[in-house]
Amino acid sequence: MTSEPPTAGAQHEPRLDRLLRELVERRPIAALACLDEQGAPAVSMVSYAIDPATADLLIHVSALAAHTRQMAADGRVGLMVLGADGEAESPQALPRVSLGAQASFVEPGGEETAHCQRIYLARHPQAERMTQLPDFCFVRLQVQSVRQVQGFGAARSVEAVRWRELFTRLPGAS
Repeated sequence: MTSEPPTAGAQHEPRLDRLLRELVERRPIAALACLDEQGAPAVSMVSYAIDPATADLLIHVSALAAHTRQMAADGRVGLMVLGADGEAESPQALPRVSLGAQASFVEPGGEETAHCQRIYLARHPQAERMTQLPDFCFVRLQVQSVRQVQGFGAARSVEAVRWRELFTRLPGAS
């Protein structure tokens, strides 16, 4: 059996890095954990997109949502992106990544909002109508910590700088 030689200059991507990128890019939703008004954990579901310029996660939230008020009071959040049912023989072996992040609200109107909207709608075109509603806004989640579990015996912490390397794409890069 022969295989073609790698292209000149091609770089080998470590397996766990590749699997982390694939999981986050494939799954469109995450569980979002915030702290409620009493300091207790509160979990909700959000759709997200990744800003290729910064590797921040972008979410679009309503002012009416409890998690919006919670992030405004304390920007420390957690997210979990989980593989789909059937990706592993048991639920404990499902691929997943837990992220610690700092939330910051994007000021409505202006170029940053337009930038976030383009990225978000490229991943979630069905959200077009919601992006026009005045009580919705974008929130940037800057990743601070990463814990990847790829199954039994395959778990690791990933530095935030490595996260940015994996998810930042230069303009024009594929």
